[in-house]
Amino acid sequence: MTESVVAGKNAVREALRSKSDINKIFVQDTINKNQVKELLDLARDRKVIVQHVPKSKMDGLTEEKHQGIIAMISAHEYMELETFMERISEKETANVIILDGLEDPHNLGSILRTCDGAGFDGVIIPKRRSVQLTETVARTSTGAIEYIPVVRVTNINQTLDRLKEKGFWIVGSDGSGKTDYRELDMDMSTALVIGSEGQGISKKTLEKCDFIVKIPMNGEITSLNASVSAALLMYEVYRKQNPPGT
Repeated sequence: MTESVVAGKNAVREALRSKSDINKIFVQDTINKNQVKELLDLARDRKVIVQHVPKSKMDGLTEEKHQGIIAMISAHEYMELETFMERISEKETANVIILDGLEDPHNLGSILRTCDGAGFDGVIIPKRRSVQLTETVARTSTGAIEYIPVVRVTNINQTLDRLKEKGFWIVGSDGSGKTDYRELDMDMSTALVIGSEGQGISKKTLEKCDFIVKIPMNGEITSLNASVSAALLMYEVYRKQNPPGT
């Protein structure tokens, strides 16, 4: 399973029209924009990220004649938000994890693996400023990518509002939190929010959280790896919802 490279105007046009899961489109920074205007309009309509890069970057992505435009097709299909919402609405208690700007594919792969082990229903990621589904993510997940749906959304905060309407409590993990994560009652549908490796949860998203919890750090290091934090919180949700012996 690899992230496919689609090169050339006609091939990229068909990829956009076929509704393929496109992670990103690269456009050569010296190209005449009028030559690819139709494709850029299609990309905008589909809310696909477009990045302008030098020819050397384009040449390094493919040996084919790219004509100044390349589309990177996802290594795995994403689930539509509406489909996911319908799926979890059938459950009495559902749990999801939301990754606000996570950039390391190894972290995403590890989180998918933990989601499978802890019985979480899915992962939600933003389309922009976030790692997407790549070969590295698939490999690190050790097969969990086949069982845990990944939903890609345009706006994380609007998605949090949708989850609140469905009865979810939103729990953010941040060093500014006043509540130890072990103290929180998590026997309800829970959406865990994990921030980026460097910046944490964005301010606006943090304001959307019903609870902000912290993970105690007793040493000199002030934070844990994002996938480790996610694992601790997911299994705390599992522990609260599935007491030993049940």
